[in-house]
Amino acid sequence: MSDIQSILSIAKRTLETESKAIYNLIGQLDEQFAQTVQHIFDSKGRVVVSGVGKSAIIASKIVATLNSTGTPAIFMHAADAIHGDLGTIQEDDIVICLSKSGNTPEIKALLPLIKIGKNKLVGVTGNMDSILAKQADFVLNSYVEKEACPNNLAPTTSTTAQMALGDALAICLLELRGFSSSDFAKYHPGGALGKKLYLRVADIVINNQKPQVDINTSVKQVIVEISEKMLGVTAVMDQGKVVGIVTDGDIRRMLSKHDNISNLVAKDIMTSNPKSVEVDTLAVKALNLLQQQGISQLLAFDNGSYAGVVHIHNLINEGIL
Repeated sequence: MSDIQSILSIAKRTLETESKAIYNLIGQLDEQFAQTVQHIFDSKGRVVVSGVGKSAIIASKIVATLNSTGTPAIFMHAADAIHGDLGTIQEDDIVICLSKSGNTPEIKALLPLIKIGKNKLVGVTGNMDSILAKQADFVLNSYVEKEACPNNLAPTTSTTAQMALGDALAICLLELRGFSSSDFAKYHPGGALGKKLYLRVADIVINNQKPQVDINTSVKQVIVEISEKMLGVTAVMDQGKVVGIVTDGDIRRMLSKHDNISNLVAKDIMTSNPKSVEVDTLAVKALNLLQQQGISQLLAFDNGSYAGVVHIHNLINEGIL
């Protein structure tokens, strides 16, 4: 086997091992999982997720997923908790502890302290005979047959299972809350993802100039308008209403057909029934329309009134494309 084949074989074996472990989690789900979801959904407090080592890293990811899908959560490292951070846990909070063995020293030290506070405890562990499993109010079984590591030592499959269970929790809670794409946008206002969820055509056209000419405007002035407004297009108006557009492409086609353009006006070269969108349309939908039509600009309307132009370069600059 070549080096490339050997590497690919190892990678495939790793993914097969982990995918099998995730699939096996389905059969390990029981009423305690559903009760955990319901208890979190009904709670007035937050979800405090804790762990040590690699499990702590997974706990941080679960916290991020919960927060981004409408369930308030906070991370607490189990080692730090027993050295002053126990105050992180408030009266109505629910604590989730992640531990493959369920018997790590930090977890053992933390459990009685959580019990003193009378907070509900959820254990996520692969050892149903562990101290964590026995003392938790709810137990989520994250058992895996083996790690992807050939020595069965490095946390790989086990942490993948923990993360998958965390995702399942978050999505159950998301659906119970009726968490919509607009809600999601509130939690993701930055970056391309957020913009796809909230940025509208109105937010773009307001920053663009508004090219327009009358149907009887000379072609020379049409070219000047397109050039000055720098959008590669102008709307053609008749008595205050849009009746067509002239694009850079229309100008090029005109020049290839006519040697003398001095007598031509906008209506002679315009394209009627231009593609358009309403200003309250999501920018990503405007992008889809541009791509479907194979064009670069759309006219934008506000309740039937011409509002401006959205150009594909605007969407590229916003990071949506």
